[in-house]
Amino acid sequence: MNRWLAEIRRLDPERDAQRIVFLDSNVEFPWDTQRALELAFFRTYAVPSIAELLASTGELTERARRRYDDTRLLMSALGEYGWDGELGRQALRRINRIHARFEIGNDDYLYVLSALALEPIRWNARFGWRPLVENERQATYVFWREIGRRMGIRGIPSSLDELDAFNTAFERDRFAFTEAGRSLAKATLGLFRGRRLAVALLDEPLCRALGLPRPSPRERTAAEAAVRGRAALVRRLPPRRRAVFRTLERHRTYPHGYEIAQLGPPDATVRLSRSAP
Repeated sequence: MNRWLAEIRRLDPERDAQRIVFLDSNVEFPWDTQRALELAFFRTYAVPSIAELLASTGELTERARRRYDDTRLLMSALGEYGWDGELGRQALRRINRIHARFEIGNDDYLYVLSALALEPIRWNARFGWRPLVENERQATYVFWREIGRRMGIRGIPSSLDELDAFNTAFERDRFAFTEAGRSLAKATLGLFRGRRLAVALLDEPLCRALGLPRPSPRERTAAEAAVRGRAALVRRLPPRRRAVFRTLERHRTYPHGYEIAQLGPPDATVRLSRSAP
């Protein structure tokens, strides 16, 4: 057992959720976490009320790269610093300020929260280089539950299983095709290399709702084999020695650094430090 997993097993998922999520997101599964969170946001395009709102701003269709990078940085700040760390608090305030400009239903907020919590768990079950232990699964739920509470989201299910049931029912009842969803999906896919590979990893209900071409069985098999092959390689490598901090990396959109205020409407001016905590 590597030392990170040994630490995770010793921690309490309720009390130490921020630490466990940090270890998963930035040490044990940094690549997988990014892919899963990308998929979580991609799924929101299949919900008509969410897609129409996102498309109406023009941000994701006209400035897709910047909006993608902004979202990635805000999510990374939460994963790296939690809701207690200074940069995590700044990111959470920025997220709340961005969303406060719009009328968003509580169920839509709750669905997005459920996708952010569940997609890393589901991705791991399909493609993880090792399975998550129960501490990790429960800590992921607790982490996003607490983020949701700090966003004022009401009616958050009281367990991971209940959150999963809500998510499944919501997608069954609400996924539907819209031109807005298709345009958002097209703009986002344009950012990725291997677009067909990315589409082949999406489930059929999601592809239908987004108006994407149905991948062939051969494409699905090839895409899943590629991701599982990566997992097999990682499994043979020694444990990662240090954490990945994406908030400290240079980004194409912000080659000279950035401020939290830039990740949305300009008002706050808190600069991200380029030194790890």
